[in-house]
Amino acid sequence: MKSEAIVEYGAPLQSVESDLPTPEGAQVLLKVTHCGVCHSDVHLHDGHFDMGGGNKLDVRGGRKLPFTLGHEIEGEVIAVGPDAEGVAVGDQRVAYPWIGCGDCPTCRRGEEHLCNKPQNLGIQVAGGYSTHALVPHPRYLLDYAGVTKGLAATYMCSGLTAYSAMKKLGDISPEERVAVVGLGGVGMMGLQFAKTLFDAAPIGADVDENKLQAAMGSGAHAVYNPKDDDAIKKVLADTNGGVPAAVDFVGSESSLQFASSIVRKGGQVIVVGLFGGGFSMPIPMFPMRAISIGGSYVGSLQETIDMMELVKAGEIDPIPVEERPLNQATKSLDDLRTGGVMGRVVLKP
Repeated sequence: MKSEAIVEYGAPLQSVESDLPTPEGAQVLLKVTHCGVCHSDVHLHDGHFDMGGGNKLDVRGGRKLPFTLGHEIEGEVIAVGPDAEGVAVGDQRVAYPWIGCGDCPTCRRGEEHLCNKPQNLGIQVAGGYSTHALVPHPRYLLDYAGVTKGLAATYMCSGLTAYSAMKKLGDISPEERVAVVGLGGVGMMGLQFAKTLFDAAPIGADVDENKLQAAMGSGAHAVYNPKDDDAIKKVLADTNGGVPAAVDFVGSESSLQFASSIVRKGGQVIVVGLFGGGFSMPIPMFPMRAISIGGSYVGSLQETIDMMELVKAGEIDPIPVEERPLNQATKSLDDLRTGGVMGRVVLKP
C-alpha cells in the first residue's frame, strides 16, 4: 500500500510503500476512499503545539517514523479478521478514530476519546493519508448511507468535535443566540449544529471576510470581525449584554480573548481549537462575572452515533469540501497553516 508519511517532523511528507496488512482477530481493513485534512494534523506534522510565551508541547514521542497521519477516514471494507462481526467485505463505512485502551475507567464509561493511553487512528497508530487503513474492531465503523462521499469522512473529527462542543452548552433559552468564534472547517460545522440544536440561529465571528460571508450564506444570524475596534461593543449591544455561550474553534490568544469578552454574566466559553498560545484573566472576574471556561476534545463513540443519525436524516447542512489527490497532502497542510482553506480539504487516494 502507499502512504504519504512523516519521515521528519516539519519536513514535507514523503510517499512510502509498505506491505498490505492482514486483519487479525476483530480487525478490519479499509480501502481508503477519502481522508479529511485536519488542523491538528498540522501540529502533529510540526511535532509540537504552541503553549504561549515561547513554550512548546513536544508531541514527537511514542510515534515511530515514517508515520501516516489522517484521522477522518472513509472507505470500503476489503478484508476482515476471523473475529470481526457485523461488517462484511464491500461495506462502505467511516471510522471512529478516537480509540482508547479499552480497560481503564474512562474507557469503560464510554469516553475512550479521553483515555490516557490512546490508540487514535492517525495520531498514535497509522491513519488515512494512505490507500489502506487498519481499524481494530467493527464497532468503530459507522454506516453513512445517504451522506455524500467525502463529506462523510469529515464528520469523524470536524463534525464530531463541533457536535460534542455544542452539546456541552446544555439548554439555551429560545431568545438567546450562541456565538461561533472561528469559521473554518470545524467552525462551519459548529454553525450547522448550532442551527439544529438551538432555537435561535447563532452569530459568527472570524477575521476573514470571505468566511464571514460564507457563514451568512450558511444561516448565521449575524457576523462580526474581531479585528474591528468596536466588534465587542457591537456584539454586547446586539445581544442585550452578551451571548449565553461562545465556542472558540480557533483556540488562539486573540480568539479566546474575544470569546470571553462577549459572553454575558453567567455565560460559558468552550475552547475547541488548538492554534495555541496563553490566556489570562484576573481571578476575581470569574466569580464577579460568574462565567466558566472549559475545553472540549472531539467526542465519544455514542455521540458520534447520535450525530450521524442527525446527518443521515438531512438535518445538518453540508460544509464546503474540496477533494484533492493524496499526493497533495503536504500542500494541504501548508494551506491550513496559512488559513487558506475554506471548509475542509479531503484527500482521495
